Amino acid sequence: MKAEIISKLNTYITSEILKRPDKTLSATEALISGGLIDSFSLVDLSLFVEQAWSVRLDDTELNAETFDTLEQLAGLIEARAS
Repeated sequence: MKAEIISKLNTYITSEILKRPDKTLSATEALISGGLIDSFSLVDLSLFVEQAWSVRLDDTELNAETFDTLEQLAGLIEARAS
């Protein structure tokens, strides 16, 4: 399931946030600390996650410590969805 989540996140981020659907992100690539996602995009991403997987994210979790890579985000989604 984690690979499916990462794939869906990758598609959303590259298509909707970065506007570069041809780009592929590594599961461990730094999104926030690497400068790919800014605070406005982070809110969009969190709304997408909440809608796509019916999970609730707390505002305090929207930071580079818990939300910086696709791997971290997929783990958070898996934990909340189960």
